[in-house]
Amino acid sequence: MRKLSYCMLAGIALSAFPPIADNPAYAGSTESPIGTEIPTQDPRNVSDPEKLTERTPGHLVKDLHAVFGEHHARAVHAKGTILEGFFMPSLQARRASSSELFKASTPVIVRFSNFTGLPSIPDTEPHGQPRGFAVKFLLRDGSNYDVVSHSFNGFPSPTAADFGDLLQAIAASGETASKPTALDAYLGSHPVAKQFLTTQTPPPESWATSAYYGVNAFEFTDKKNKAIYVRYRFVPAAGEHDLDAATLARQSDNYLSEEIERRVERAPIAFTWYAQIAEPGDAIADPSVPWPETRRLIELGVVTLDRMGPNTPLADKSLLFLPGTTPPGIGVADPMLTIRNAAYPTSFAERQ
Repeated sequence: MRKLSYCMLAGIALSAFPPIADNPAYAGSTESPIGTEIPTQDPRNVSDPEKLTERTPGHLVKDLHAVFGEHHARAVHAKGTILEGFFMPSLQARRASSSELFKASTPVIVRFSNFTGLPSIPDTEPHGQPRGFAVKFLLRDGSNYDVVSHSFNGFPSPTAADFGDLLQAIAASGETASKPTALDAYLGSHPVAKQFLTTQTPPPESWATSAYYGVNAFEFTDKKNKAIYVRYRFVPAAGEHDLDAATLARQSDNYLSEEIERRVERAPIAFTWYAQIAEPGDAIADPSVPWPETRRLIELGVVTLDRMGPNTPLADKSLLFLPGTTPPGIGVADPMLTIRNAAYPTSFAERQ
């Protein structure tokens, strides 16, 4: 746990759908279960053109391993729990985007997770923030749309290259490193990263009682080809509830997965999915800058989770999310998504 601590110091029946477990997302193949062509690195997301030959998506995965170790698991958000359910779109969503996703109810696979690349991190570890919430929408044409979010409204770095710099600084700044460390120097010149590492929310009462934010921007186009830029957020129907230190100390190492299983057995779990609408001057291609809370939110619909997924090692390692692969009507606006889309399959292949 030494590396971890130092790092973080700084209304439709589902019977209408085929069983989700039959979806290729659980195929267990060493190839991408989505069959998506992996995009190349986008030079707009690299602050220094020379880094195009130095920093590839694969290098970012290695940078994560340098911080958390190589465990033949996800490079980050390694420990998680799968649930299944469906998404019911709103009328507002149909008006905002022409995507097929917003025309009918859609089955979903959801994975809640803890931060870090440590598969056995205790749920009680305060440095497990931000928690992750990834949603795979199983579209009727056989394709998938994946949304990846976490429980902090923001990201530590404006670009993938800068994020790699942060990871390398963390990896070089263990407890035996001389002072000031590489991380001290990095955080001294990157106040947004320092805020991200030091102001995370407390551990949640449940994965179902956290709000989750998609920090990258997308472009919605409607039937008339009118475009708006959006960022996603998911708001829990159960409300947002955290645990204080005394209550957290009484929990088990797997309290989040145990609690979510009990919760969904009692009643479905719901999240309202919103799109926050950008206004002129908002940072579209910089996920480290949250948009003001005065920006308008439109409700896209409700994600309802009504059962546990097949939480086996095979199912978990076979589940791949590609947040930069979008259906017609939804487009990538933040070039960091291009890098993420290429890095995730690298991590996927390593854990097979």
